[in-house]
Amino acid sequence: MVRRGAGSSRSGGKSNSRTAAARALAQVLRGASLSDAMAIQRKKLALADQALAGELAYGSCRWHYRLQALLERLQHKPFKAGDMDIQALVLIGLYQLLHTRIPEHAAVAETAGAARILGKQWAVAVINGMLRRFQREKESMLAEISSLPQARYSQPQWFIESVRKSWPEQWQQVLEGLLLRPAFSLRVNLSRISLQQSVARLADSGVTSRPVHGVPSALILDRSMPVESLPGFVEGLVSVQDAGAQLAAWLLDPQPGMEILDACAAPGGKTGHLLERAPNARVTALDVDAVRLQKVADNMQRLGYSANLQLGDASKPAGEWAKQAYDRILLDVPCSATGVMRRHPDIRLLRRQSDIVELAGRQQLIMDAIWPLLKPGGKMLYATCSILEPENEQQVKAFMHRHNDVQAHELEYAGAVACANGLQVLPLDGSMDGFYYALLEKKQIPKPC
Repeated sequence: MVRRGAGSSRSGGKSNSRTAAARALAQVLRGASLSDAMAIQRKKLALADQALAGELAYGSCRWHYRLQALLERLQHKPFKAGDMDIQALVLIGLYQLLHTRIPEHAAVAETAGAARILGKQWAVAVINGMLRRFQREKESMLAEISSLPQARYSQPQWFIESVRKSWPEQWQQVLEGLLLRPAFSLRVNLSRISLQQSVARLADSGVTSRPVHGVPSALILDRSMPVESLPGFVEGLVSVQDAGAQLAAWLLDPQPGMEILDACAAPGGKTGHLLERAPNARVTALDVDAVRLQKVADNMQRLGYSANLQLGDASKPAGEWAKQAYDRILLDVPCSATGVMRRHPDIRLLRRQSDIVELAGRQQLIMDAIWPLLKPGGKMLYATCSILEPENEQQVKAFMHRHNDVQAHELEYAGAVACANGLQVLPLDGSMDGFYYALLEKKQIPKPC
C-alpha cells in the first residue's frame, strides 16, 4: 500500500503526478506500452513526483478490469474518444480509494484538480461527483461486481478461460498470483562475489535480502530501490533479474570453452548470466532489433564480459553466426509474456486471444530454423515467460513430433509443475514470475550403411 499526504495542489506536484499517470494510462487504453508511455511522462516530472505517478499508472493497469467495472456503474454514458485522459483520471481516482492509503479527501480533490492541468475545467466537477458517489456507495458497488470473474481477477474473460484450460487445478491461484506485486530480485555474479558477501553489502546499506531455494544466484530484497544505488550494480557484481528467469542459465548448464548461441538475446539478462556461469565460453548474442541489441552491448559493458553480438532473425538463419555449430542454444522465444504480467500489468489490456495463435506460429518457425545449428549431443533450452500451454508444452510436443532426433530431459524444481517434456514455473506467490523451460538434446542418429 502507498501512503501519501495530501500535499499542496498549489505546488502542482500531486496533480502533476496524477496528470502524468493519466496521460500514460490513456495511451495504454489506446494500445501503447505502459513502460514507453511512462518513460515519456517521467521526463516531465520532478524526481519526487515520479514514484507516485508510477504507482498510480501501474496500479491502475493491474486492477483495470475491476476499476472499469466500477466506472461503468458510475457514468451515465461513456467518455468520448478525445476524453480518454479524463476516463483515466477517474480510474486512477478509484485506484487510490481502493488500493492506497492516500487520504480519501486528498485523492478526490487532487485527482479532480488534475483535470485543470489537462485543460478540461468541465471535468473537475464530473470527476469529483463520480468519486464522491463511489465513496458513498462503495460497499454496494463492490458487492455488485464481486461475482464477475473479470472484476474479481482483473483479467479479460478470454484469458481467464485460457488459464483455466491450461491449469484446471491451479487456475484460481494463478490468477490471484498475477495480482500480487512482483518481487525485487537480484542476480549475484557468483564468479566474482559470493551470495553471502552480497547479502552483507546490502545489509550495510540498510537493505534486507533473502536467498531463493533452488536458485543459487538469486536474492529477493525486502524493498525496491534505484538500480544505481544497489551495492555492486555499477561494478557488475549484481543485476536485477527475476529468480525464475535466472533458472535458464542453471538449466542450460554452460561450460568453459563451449560455443553458445543466445538466439533471442535482448536485453541481455540471460546472456550475462550465461557468461557469469562460464566466463570462458564463446557466446553469440543474436537479436532482430538493433536498438534492443544495443541494450545487450550496454549490459555486457557493465558486467565486463564480451559476447559476439549479431543482428539477425532467428527464424531465418543467415550470415556467419548461422554457419557455426553450437554446444548450447538458449531459445528464449517471443511470447505472450503472460507470466510476467505482475511486472508489466498493461499486458492484461494489450494482449489479445488472437496474439497467442500468431505467437505460436512464430515460435514454431524459430524452433525449426535454429535446431539444425545445434551439434549432435548438444542441448537447446526452449524458454518462454508465458503460462499458456499453446506456447509451452504443446509447442514442444509438436516440435518433437516433427523431429526424430530430439530427446527431452526431465527437469525438476521445487514448487514448479513438472510437465511431460518441460517445467512450468507458475506465479503463485510473490517470489517468481511465470516461466516455461524445456531442455532438448539432439540425439546422435546413426547414418544408414
